Amino acid sequence: MAAPSHSEEPPELKIYFLPNLLTAGNLFCGFLAITRIVEADLQPPYFHIKEALFYILLACIFDLFDGRVARMGGRESPFGREFDSLADVVSFGVAPAFLVHRVVLRDVFENMPEIGWFIASLYLICGALRLARFNCLAALPGNSGGGNEFMGFPIPAAAGLVASLTLLLMWWDEQNFAKANWRFLLPVILMFLSFMMVSEVKYPSFKKLDLRARRPFTRFVVFITVVAAFVFAWESIGPAVLSIVFTAYLLYGFVRPYMTKQMRHDIEEEDEDEGQTPPQ
Repeated sequence: MAAPSHSEEPPELKIYFLPNLLTAGNLFCGFLAITRIVEADLQPPYFHIKEALFYILLACIFDLFDGRVARMGGRESPFGREFDSLADVVSFGVAPAFLVHRVVLRDVFENMPEIGWFIASLYLICGALRLARFNCLAALPGNSGGGNEFMGFPIPAAAGLVASLTLLLMWWDEQNFAKANWRFLLPVILMFLSFMMVSEVKYPSFKKLDLRARRPFTRFVVFITVVAAFVFAWESIGPAVLSIVFTAYLLYGFVRPYMTKQMRHDIEEEDEDEGQTPPQ
């Protein structure tokens, strides 16, 4: 029996530049958000808090594209998945939890600060547990990349919802509308999101939506018009629109099991004929 060879090279660690650069951008935005929260003066017009919220939302954009760029180039790797989760813990776990504690929980539970610490830490821990579960499921044979569904509410979407709602509440105060204790809703929402992240409610990952696929011209024009209107009208409708989008995604997980397969296909997947190359 031949002795085992000791000349075999260890497996090479694959680190792809562009997807991991986008993930690094996600992590950097999370760090900037935390520094802005630490430096914030909690008085109107809340410049530092708004900057922190902007960085959290920008981190969501980086996170949206890093995995998609990796899949488009066939550059998915275990390293990228782990690096992405580490960045997500900071940008979508630590930053939002610290933000809500600094802006809301510390005042709401002024006489019982331990409750505020518990709610913020619960969100962070549940977010980390959700990411760990995702990595374990993605590592299972035949489930590379985590599949086309997320189990539990994705932590970037949870952070986006927290950030957009906080922006909306701040905008509401600045408009001098009817005052209400809206801030008491954020602790409840944070606890609900904590539960949803570790729940077994399934959400679409939209991985089947192909950015390179052809779109009808009218759909493209409508999309550009909506984006332009959103950018130019950010001060008046931006926070409200973002809140509606993230809330709709949250509720979609509950409605989705009762929808027909055709309805789910129309919402979640690219039409097969649109992804085909046009005849030359």
